[in-house]
Amino acid sequence: MEDNKNRIFTVPNFLSFFRLCLIPLFMWLYIWEKEYIWTAGILILSGVTDVVDGFIARKWNLVTHVGRILDPLADKLTQIAMMACLSHRYLYLLIPLIALIAKELVCGVFGLIMIKRTGDTINSRWYGKVATVCLYVMMITHLFWINMIPAVSYIMMFVCTGFIVLSFVMYLLVFIGKSLIGKRS
Repeated sequence: MEDNKNRIFTVPNFLSFFRLCLIPLFMWLYIWEKEYIWTAGILILSGVTDVVDGFIARKWNLVTHVGRILDPLADKLTQIAMMACLSHRYLYLLIPLIALIAKELVCGVFGLIMIKRTGDTINSRWYGKVATVCLYVMMITHLFWINMIPAVSYIMMFVCTGFIVLSFVMYLLVFIGKSLIGKRS
């Protein structure tokens, strides 16, 4: 099944590329059209296609080298773009946005180092998934609940930022452990 790993044109890869194409659409809807409900719908569609592409890739052995890069890239760019949009309206949401960008940049560098040292990457972990769920709940709630009670928004922001920081620290520990014990290529 090594042939599948080198394929480019697969349904999961197409779905990841589709998610990348949705980013300018939801940004336009949010920033210029102020269509928050439509933006939420596009964000939900993006999240559903993310789940579907992962399911298809695993179920039919379509996990590819391209997909292992394209899927998380689409995820992170979607999250960062949506948080950037929301921070225009809710300035304090810059806090989780900055935490998210820092986490992704540092983990990206560690990921590249790990690939160079071991030839492998790490899969997502429960703490990363919890941070992602918190992030999507916060984003979608802010889109649907336009006049949100500030206290609710602040609580969501603190919880989300906490899980982003937790996942950042936990992933760093995994990267460091695997890099130190991994084989050199």
